[in-house]
Formats: sequence, C-alpha cells, structure tokens
Amino acid sequence: DPAQRRVRELAQLSQQLQRVHPNVLAKVLKRATIYQNEEIVVINKPYGLPVHGGPGVRNCIADVLPVLAKMLENMNTEPLHLCHRLDKETTGVMVLARSREAADRVRLLFKTRQVEKIYWAITLGDPDPTEGIVEIPIVEKEVQSHQPHYKMTLAPNYRLCPGDGEVVKVRKNRHAESAVTRYRLLGSSSACSLLELQPITGVKHQIRVHLAYGLGCPILGDHKYSHWSKLAPQKLPEITLKRLKLEQSKARHLPLHLHAHRLSLPLGQHIDLVCKPPHFFQKTLEKLQLDVTKD
Repeated sequence: DPAQRRVRELAQLSQQLQRVHPNVLAKVLKRATIYQNEEIVVINKPYGLPVHGGPGVRNCIADVLPVLAKMLENMNTEPLHLCHRLDKETTGVMVLARSREAADRVRLLFKTRQVEKIYWAITLGDPDPTEGIVEIPIVEKEVQSHQPHYKMTLAPNYRLCPGDGEVVKVRKNRHAESAVTRYRLLGSSSACSLLELQPITGVKHQIRVHLAYGLGCPILGDHKYSHWSKLAPQKLPEITLKRLKLEQSKARHLPLHLHAHRLSLPLGQHIDLVCKPPHFFQKTLEKLQLDVTKD
C-alpha cells in the first residue's frame, strides 16, 4: 500500500540519518539551506534528525556544524552555532549563526520574545473555539504506568470545585513554567484540522501539550501526547484511516505533523523566513482534503 510504504520510508530515512557519515549529513543540511548572510545560515530541518546528542544518538545537527560551515564558506571559517532548538520530529525553519556574537544576539531575540514563530500542525479534531489563546502553565511529571516515563503536562492555576462547580484558584506549582500559545484554524476535513500556531513562550513540548491536553486536539502522529497514562500508538478515527489508506495497526509509524513554517527575525533589517512543509506533510493534507490557500 502506497501510504504504508511512505510511512515506512520516513521511519527508515530517520534511521539512515543516524547511520551516515557526518560529512554526508552536512551535505544534506547544505542542500536544506534556504537563506544565508554574513551573520546567519537558515536551514529547513529534516524530519527525524535530533538537534543535540544523547543516548542512542549517533548523528545530530550540533555535531556536524563545523563540517557544514566549511562546506558553506572557506576552509578557515569558524563552526556554526545553534541559536534555538526544534524537536527531533519537528521540521522547518531553523537558524544557525556564523559567529558566537551573532548567536548571542539571536538567542537574546528569542529570549526576549522578539522573534515571531509560526508553526503548522495537522491535528485530530477541531479546536473550540476555532481561534484563541491557550495560557496554561506546563510542568514535567512522571507517569506511573506499566512502563514509568516522564511527560510534560498542564499545571492550571484554577480548578472546578467538585461540589458546586465553582472556579477556585490553586496554589501555583513552583516547577511549572508559564506557557502561552496563540492558535487559528486554517481548515478542517476528515476528522482532522490544519492549525496555525504561534508560541509566545518557549516551553519544552509546549505546542504538543497545549493542543493535546488544553484543546483536546492532539497532533497527528503524536503518539506520546495522545494518551496520558500509557505509551501506545495514536488511535485514529475511521474516516481519517480511510482517507490516509492506513490500517490502525500501522498507525504507530505515522510521523508527527508539526512544522516550523515561518520565522520573523529583527536582525538589522527584518528577515522573514518561510519553509514549505515536507513532502509527507503535503501528501497528508491532500489525502485528508485539507485545502491550504495560505502561503
């Protein structure tokens, strides 16, 4: 089946990126370059490639920055520097700096929320209301199940009283971080939606948690945040499976449909950077009949 083959190919590509020589990976990133000037280099980050190293990670973006810098410039250039990060499964706009000074400037812009970030996500279900702001703090917690693991989750400042349903302020969790996400529905079809998202803050897994637990619309392919108490493949509606030509037993291979679509950077002049979604994302939009008229 073509859909199942594509899902399998994407999983294999992610594994291949871990096995290739660093020079080959640097070439992949060079081909993914969408903008560069004397201060920054911007890439369209591929799916399944970690930004940083860790257990089980052989290849990551951070490790090949010296090689990539030489490929883009002359042999004496200094290594490129990371300015921010994207999750392993997230694709799209990623900014690298040519010098430590430029990296510090860009990081400060991110820290002081002067960078406008726009993401696209395909989600299960429609958000209600169709446009708004989710402002709920986020905290990391251990999930006690047959396989204990950690997840980010909501730490709301208010709760409903069981007796009378009155809204009561709760004591703030000292480990929780403020998290604010603006969202807007771009289209819906086949029990799925295409959302435009603007994270105002930058908490780990913020968009995924706010969509899944705040709006009840987990991202398509987000197997981690589609359930709270277990690690299991996402359960898809019948119409979604039918449109994707996918069996539920193969849903575990479905990739995360979260894409860093646009980034506006006030660096000297205003730099507006746009990345088209990857091929698999566009094919999913077509199959779900989610029309995108936005740029």
